[in-house]
Amino acid sequence: MTTRKATQLDIAFLAPLFDAYRVFYQKASDVPAAAYFLEERISRQESEIFVALDAQGQMAGFTQLYPLFSSTRMKRLWLLNDLYVAPAFRGQGLSVALIEAAKAHCRETNEIGNILYPRTGFTLDIAHNCYAWDNG
Repeated sequence: MTTRKATQLDIAFLAPLFDAYRVFYQKASDVPAAAYFLEERISRQESEIFVALDAQGQMAGFTQLYPLFSSTRMKRLWLLNDLYVAPAFRGQGLSVALIEAAKAHCRETNEIGNILYPRTGFTLDIAHNCYAWDNG
């Protein structure tokens, strides 16, 4: 089993999983609309999607993150909005692997702010987990 970031080449395989996820939440099935939605998110870089593949390379699950920004933390945050593993693949650790992939992505992207702010004169306030700049 492996996890990786989804690309537009994955949409044909990802769309049925995404549709099954929506059906689980009692939405009407619409695989073409699911494919369009995913294509828009990926092409516009509006979300990050990670997929889990079984040992044969079959797509078995996904998680989708949406970017947020925190003014008080002065950094990008990620909302883990969707997590789904097809019923046939549940109980094999795929959900955990997908969450770990999402966490790794969060660490990588938040590292940019952790490098930038100190370089520009901000100091880390450990007690409040935020960066501050003293103009004085």
